[in-house]
Amino acid sequence: MNPKGKNIYDAAFIGGGAASFFAAIQYADLKPQARCVIIEKGKNLLNKVRISGGGRCNVTNTISMPAELVKNYPRGEKELLGPFHQFSSQDTVEWFESRGVKLKTESDGRIFPVSDSSSSIIDCLMNEVRKKDIAIVTGENITDISFSDEKEWELKGSSQNFNTKLLFLGSGSSPAMWKMLESKLGLKIIPPVPSLFTFNIKDPRIKDLPGISLKEAEVFIRNSKLQSNGPLLITHWGMSGPAILKLSAWGARELAEKKYQFEIAVNWIADFSPQDFITDNRKKHPSALVINHKPEEIPSRLWKSLFQQSGIDEKKKWADLNKAEMLKLEQMLSESVFKVNGKSTFKEEFVTAGGIDLKEVDLKKFSLKKYPTLFLAGEVLNIDAITGGFNFQAAWTGGWIAGTNMAYQEH
Repeated sequence: MNPKGKNIYDAAFIGGGAASFFAAIQYADLKPQARCVIIEKGKNLLNKVRISGGGRCNVTNTISMPAELVKNYPRGEKELLGPFHQFSSQDTVEWFESRGVKLKTESDGRIFPVSDSSSSIIDCLMNEVRKKDIAIVTGENITDISFSDEKEWELKGSSQNFNTKLLFLGSGSSPAMWKMLESKLGLKIIPPVPSLFTFNIKDPRIKDLPGISLKEAEVFIRNSKLQSNGPLLITHWGMSGPAILKLSAWGARELAEKKYQFEIAVNWIADFSPQDFITDNRKKHPSALVINHKPEEIPSRLWKSLFQQSGIDEKKKWADLNKAEMLKLEQMLSESVFKVNGKSTFKEEFVTAGGIDLKEVDLKKFSLKKYPTLFLAGEVLNIDAITGGFNFQAAWTGGWIAGTNMAYQEH
């Protein structure tokens, strides 16, 4: 254990992720003489930044209007409107570019470093921490947090202790931390459940089609109000892609209650009606085989597989379709039903719905109402987003606002 005098700080930041780094840098920027420390329980820093976007780091999204930006947050939509007026995705872009990180926008609105490497973002953040002389302690697990009579925070670690006037929590999805905050500080924790996952589906219609994708599909959870649209990808284990991931985020709690056993209906032709497609082909190609005329949006192999499993004769001509067969074709195109049996993590990215109840937090400052000198941001809060750089944006925004208010906080 270090001598006590070595571990007295003006501000301590628990967790070595995006939110903590951003908060610490902002605080130190405004309070250059303050003593700061970032405490991380693992050996590595900025792990999620490193693996995000397949190692490219999806920094943020081109959507910058707060009213539009908040629509991407299943948990936190209402609460983030004010914070995004303080620090939006455009501010994030300017922050990194002003520090030498060149960014680019992809066609779907996601923003990445021009280098296509998360190391550009990590190097930038690490350089800022070094320049501001912020101490970093790794391999140190905080096992106890208490607020002393001297109105300081006392942190008990696995090998050393810390005292600090201001405390920031950027500990992410940590059940141990949530449990401690609940028992020691009396905070209400919303039970965590997974978000952003893919669907496990075993079905002969898609069994041999991994890698097949559609630019636009609609997906509905049957017996539910949940629905989503966007690109869809067939995988070795079932279905993925933005349409599925959005559903998993918006339905995180409902699908957990269903124990990930439910049915979905897929509309493969989201942009037009199946009735129009059938009527048009019956007029234009009456003597042609139905199987030879697919909607342009559906890949050939998928169309063939769906058709073969539909029960309609492969030698059937358009003119010879009866009402029952036309109905089958309609349902095949716009309401293919699949049974989902379980979920899988999306790549290495794992997001949790749940955390500290937002009612406990003053979101103008990202501090606790009960303890105004305890600040927090990122996934430790009950805030999460769909894919596209939005989870990082919540971390940048919360970290920046917290760091700013920490600097102006009277102890």
